[in-house]
Amino acid sequence: MKKYLKIATALLLFISRFSMAQQDVTIKEAFKGDFLIGVAINSRQIQEKDPVQSTLVKREFGILTAENDMKSMNIHPEADRYNFEIADRLIELAGKNKQLVHGHTLIWHSQLSPFFREIKDPEVMKAAFQEHISTIAGRYRGKIYSWDVVNEAVADNGDFRKSVFLNVLGEDYLALAFKLAAQADPEAILYYNDYSLTNPAKRDGVIRMIKKMQESGAKIDGIGMQGHWGLESPTIQEIEESMLAYAALGVKVSITELDIDVLPRPNGVSGAEISQNAELRAELNPYTDGLPKGIADKQTQRYKEIFELFEKHHDIIDRVTFWGVNDGNSWKNGFPVRGRTNYPLLFDRNNERKSAYYAILSIK
Repeated sequence: MKKYLKIATALLLFISRFSMAQQDVTIKEAFKGDFLIGVAINSRQIQEKDPVQSTLVKREFGILTAENDMKSMNIHPEADRYNFEIADRLIELAGKNKQLVHGHTLIWHSQLSPFFREIKDPEVMKAAFQEHISTIAGRYRGKIYSWDVVNEAVADNGDFRKSVFLNVLGEDYLALAFKLAAQADPEAILYYNDYSLTNPAKRDGVIRMIKKMQESGAKIDGIGMQGHWGLESPTIQEIEESMLAYAALGVKVSITELDIDVLPRPNGVSGAEISQNAELRAELNPYTDGLPKGIADKQTQRYKEIFELFEKHHDIIDRVTFWGVNDGNSWKNGFPVRGRTNYPLLFDRNNERKSAYYAILSIK
């Protein structure tokens, strides 16, 4: 029975691939009306250095995110200096391609402008907060579809993450950030974004945090569930339960930073905290010469099941954003082990559609 099921699945995938190739349907078109399909792009892609990738980005995705260039250390490197060059180019690119822009991110403890770490006085921090958020969100007022206002503020156990912002301002910094962002750009959709949001303890902590911010009068429109997931974990049930729990707060849900890791995870490494790292060893980098068919098939099936879930709950999902254009420029080649060869996305290193791409299209 299993043999015939595999044959039937393979045949369905072949027919879908042939049909979609003939029609040249893209994933953004396939899910139009359900949710946005987005991608994070790096500075070279924003500046259109690679014509092939430029065409791919325009063709396949409806909303763009700067992978790194709008994080504070890059866009606001010094207290009295901003660097808007690449962010401005992103806005121009999206306008030219008739795409939307998601801003990532206004407040984050990591990849942080160094001057923030030097502030010890609450009033000085509040002033710096207001100046930072008002300047950046205000510059792009009306040009940004949505913002990650605060990123990764909750630890895995559900407590607030220890950060310079928490240390100086206390937990009220969260509501303050959202209130300032709403003042700077009233029409933008405002998100809280985090990883491991399927873990029960962290989920409960985030829900408590969101409820408290809502009670304070802060405008918070959505939860961004980072999809840095593996071939088996989290389970479809865990993803679904979490999506529904967040939607019950009366906010939008987006699946952000989606990639499906196919490599072994080092012991002691969890989530997507970028400070984690492990030594490169052969057993942690097994597919340097290409991804075995069996693993590729698992990834294909995993993406299909995940998108079937998204389609089932399209009424609560606003956006699905992939964290990178192709396997070669995915951050997963360097996290949590530098120098690995990973295959987490829908496009291979030659910018060709993988079987997972066609499997996703087959559910429409």
